[in-house]
Amino acid sequence: MDLLPEGKKNTVQVLYEDQQKINEFSKLIMRKDAINQELAHYKQEKGYLDDVSLEIELIDEDEQIQYRIGEAFVFMKQSEVVEQLEKDAEALDQKIEELEDADSEISSRTSELKTVLYAKFGDNINLER
Repeated sequence: MDLLPEGKKNTVQVLYEDQQKINEFSKLIMRKDAINQELAHYKQEKGYLDDVSLEIELIDEDEQIQYRIGEAFVFMKQSEVVEQLEKDAEALDQKIEELEDADSEISSRTSELKTVLYAKFGDNINLER
């Protein structure tokens, strides 16, 4: 039973190494999707922190503010909250940078795999989204 459209014949034999490359490509794409989703979440959190930082700076320095740490809210002075927000923003920036680095590494590897697989299989394989 042929799964190719009529008029097309598969003249290229799929070797074990080729299948391993196809599997690796698939795993990398799934990992890239997960990284992009996580990256979007962290960027949104960073945006929230930036907005909150601007609002907190307008509050009186002696006033107590509820700040979320994990699942609990703790009363802290305005200056302590500003300091904690800066630390949290730095931590988020670092996570975002790490995820962007991982994303670029995955992109370069998938490009290499695409080149190799398209060179061998041509129109017989579709690696595009």
